[in-house]
Amino acid sequence: MRSAYLETLHDLAEKDKRVYALISDNGAIVYDKFRADFPKQYLNLGISEANMIGMAAGMASCGKIPFAYTIGAFLAYRAFEFIRNDVCLQNQNVKIVGTGAGEVYSALGPTHHSTEDLGGLRALPNLTILNPASPMEVKKATLAAYEYDGPVYMRLGTNREAEIYKENYDFEIGKGITLREGNDLTVISTGNICNDVLAVTDDLTTKNCSIRVLNIHTLKPFDEELVKKAIDETRAILTVEDHNIIGGIGSAVSEVIAEYGKGIKFERLGLHSFSKGYGSHEEVKIANGVGRTQIREAILQMME
Repeated sequence: MRSAYLETLHDLAEKDKRVYALISDNGAIVYDKFRADFPKQYLNLGISEANMIGMAAGMASCGKIPFAYTIGAFLAYRAFEFIRNDVCLQNQNVKIVGTGAGEVYSALGPTHHSTEDLGGLRALPNLTILNPASPMEVKKATLAAYEYDGPVYMRLGTNREAEIYKENYDFEIGKGITLREGNDLTVISTGNICNDVLAVTDDLTTKNCSIRVLNIHTLKPFDEELVKKAIDETRAILTVEDHNIIGGIGSAVSEVIAEYGKGIKFERLGLHSFSKGYGSHEEVKIANGVGRTQIREAILQMME
């Protein structure tokens, strides 16, 4: 996913000299080609994430289109005040790109995990939040962020995510994607954990389970109509996220259910505390209750 983002940003910078890449030391190596081809459109501001966001806001006020990139945890938590006051309050055209979505940096522990970022940032007015699920979707989300006039936060995995789309499709900010049709249960997810959801549901579908799978790539603005359609047409809804159950996709869906006023069986699968454990990405997800085995068990329990 990171490579897909860098390739797309490179193409944008070549076509539009207003596009700038800002980093805070992290990612310096992966930006080698960008730095070599567009040295005047590249700024490494060192380990100073808040300063990077403030500088990006200033550049945007002068007509530039800055893409500020580093580990998502360092942006969403350390630079929150600057995202709020300099970018969102002023409604500046800044693109904030956080890598290491969820528990992707599994060997580095909870200090590097972005498992509360969506909850904190969803509350900020004017901020559009994109959480693409695959390399193709990263490219589309990056282009959409560039074309959108206003603050955007985009959440990325790393480079090991498989592609979930078999063909091209229309990407629109605020419109979710139906990945699989089904009538019994709807599973709603966001980001790179969609890959796990698809693997589990495809296996269960062969066992005569009719499961609808939705990918909500935009957390703000939220596709309420797609969720309402699932409420009307299926018997239960399960949300799955590599994020705390408070503030993420589970909270967003529960808000729609509550305001729609129609009862439906509903559960959230996600983290209930800070992440724990070290190891491979899959090992850490299992340790925190969001591995494929736990997704499968949650689906089967709801199907009962």
